[in-house]
Amino acid sequence: MVEVGGNPPRYDEVQSVPHGVIEARQYVSTPLKRARKAYVYLPPQYEAERNRSFPVLYLRHGGGDDEQSWSTDGRAGGILDNLLARNKALPMLIVMTDGSWAGGSTEQALAALGEELLTDVIPLIEKSYRVLPGRENRAISGLSMGGGQSFIIGLRNLDQFAWIGEFSAGLLAGVEFDLDNELPGILKDASLNQKLRLFWIGCGTDVPRFNGHLDLVEKLKSRGINHVFRTTPGGHEWKVWRHQLADVLPELFPSKP
Repeated sequence: MVEVGGNPPRYDEVQSVPHGVIEARQYVSTPLKRARKAYVYLPPQYEAERNRSFPVLYLRHGGGDDEQSWSTDGRAGGILDNLLARNKALPMLIVMTDGSWAGGSTEQALAALGEELLTDVIPLIEKSYRVLPGRENRAISGLSMGGGQSFIIGLRNLDQFAWIGEFSAGLLAGVEFDLDNELPGILKDASLNQKLRLFWIGCGTDVPRFNGHLDLVEKLKSRGINHVFRTTPGGHEWKVWRHQLADVLPELFPSKP
C-alpha cells in the first residue's frame, strides 16, 4: 500500500485533534476453544468523561486480514477522532475481532463467529468497559468477508443489534446467495423496519460485485425494507472502505430516534 498524504491532512490522516487509544484484549473463544484477541478503540471522551457510558460498534475485517487491520490499514480510530473533533459523530467504542476462520463466509464459520461474538466478545466488552447495554447501543458492520458476516450475524440477532452495515460483501453479491435461505422469515418480517435503526449497504463502483449489490438493493426495495445504499468511486480497496466508514459513523447512535 502506498499512502499519499494530503495538505491539509485528509479525513483519514492524523490531525491536530484529541486522540483516542486502542487496547488489545485477550479472551478464550467458546466455539473455537482457543485464545483470541480483540482490539478496542476508546474515544478521547472515555478518559475525559469518567461518568459517561458509550455505545459500541463491532467492526469486522475482510478476508486475508485480521483484528488489527481496521486500526492500521483502515485507520478507523483516526477517522473517528477527526469526526468527533468536528462534532460530526457521537463518541463510541469500536471493537475489532478476528473473523478469518473456516473461510469466514461458510455456514460453519458464520455460526461459530456469531456465537463467539455474542457469548464471549460482547460480555467481555460490557464487563470491562463503560458501555451502554442493549441493542439500541450496539452496531455491527464490516468490509468484504466481514461485511457478509455483519449482515448475516446482525440480521440473525436483531435482539442484539439495531444498527447493521456492510461494505463490499462478496457473499451478498453472489448469484447463489438466497436471502430467504440464509435468513428464513427475517426479511419478510413486517416489523423489520421498526427494529432496524440503520440498514447500510455500501460498495465501490469499480468492482464486479457492484452489480450484485444493485440486485441486492432491488430485492430490499421490492420487499419494502428501509435501507441506505451508498456507493463510493473505486475498487475493492481501503480507499473505498475508509470512505464508507467515515460516511456511516455519523449515522450511528443519534441521541434521539
